Amino acid sequence: MKYALIGCGRIATNHIKAALNNNLEIIAVCDVVEEKMEALLAKHNLESCNSIKRYVDYKKMLSENEDIKLVSIATESGLHANIALYCIEKNINVIIEKPMAMSISDADKIIAAAERYKVKVSACHQNRFNVAVQKMRTALEQGRFGKISHGSIHVRWNRDKGYYDQAVWRGTWEQDGGALMNQCIHGIDLLRWMMGDEIVEVYGKTKQQFHHYLEAEDLGMAVITFKNGAIGTIEGTTNVYPKNLEETLYLFGAKGTVKIGGTSTNNIDVWDFADENDADSENKGLQEATSNVYGNGHTSLFADMIEAIKNDRKPYVDAYAGKNALELVLAIYQSAAQGKPVQLPLKNCNTIDFVGRFENE
Repeated sequence: MKYALIGCGRIATNHIKAALNNNLEIIAVCDVVEEKMEALLAKHNLESCNSIKRYVDYKKMLSENEDIKLVSIATESGLHANIALYCIEKNINVIIEKPMAMSISDADKIIAAAERYKVKVSACHQNRFNVAVQKMRTALEQGRFGKISHGSIHVRWNRDKGYYDQAVWRGTWEQDGGALMNQCIHGIDLLRWMMGDEIVEVYGKTKQQFHHYLEAEDLGMAVITFKNGAIGTIEGTTNVYPKNLEETLYLFGAKGTVKIGGTSTNNIDVWDFADENDADSENKGLQEATSNVYGNGHTSLFADMIEAIKNDRKPYVDAYAGKNALELVLAIYQSAAQGKPVQLPLKNCNTIDFVGRFENE
């Protein structure tokens, strides 16, 4: 299957690795900064591969390579939606890095276009494929937790000024958002997914504690009321000294408790069920080695997307999943700005609605 990548920044190496692991034919890469393309290809020993074309204009890339079957989009977040819509209208399947879009309306446009043009769209929430996360999900679908009481996600990471200086778009409302939208959206996706997806109310607080050179937040907390009666809590920050501490997901039910820890929800720290079986002993203490905080899930997400295209089924992490994660982050932003709970579904909300949010704090 012929594949191309748009955007060759920090996360792009995981996309190239996933493409190689799945035997995709990489025929083109695109970035407005030519040096980034060369550095990325060199990192994977592809710099001398003449069959991989380089482009600074993705529209030109797509017009000159009409046999591209799959594109992944790994640009700055604010460009995701427009690029995705352009690809979809060219009948090209797309994997979109998180967040899928920066507004509810753009997410809806992507969903509608995908259905209209009958192409596959996958939101790149790759942590759903973590071994520990999959084991939790299986137990949940088997009913082993019983009635869910509550759950929580804690993303306690570090991002210093050096990180933000790498790209001028980071921490801006138009192109990025803050800690919740960029670093914590994977965990937020997992929490919503595990707790039934349907949300009634969100109450959030956001602050800019240390990163005053940014536009957006470096700390966000929220309490979520789910339709099934369960309560969820979110803590997301880039203020942890001196380095990433953890990304931890808890799920508490009448008959089961699971804590998934590690730096990117990749370890099982607690695994207790009333109906304990022989397989449970293997799950306790499980640790999935990862080379970075992004985990190993990109390879599995790409594999699922390839199968979805070949078998004409929806991807495991589809565009609706991408919208759900985006909606929850935007709901927290809106609640924090208004100082009161907000009801879901959320209508007509965009990150640029919050420009100037922390200027007087």
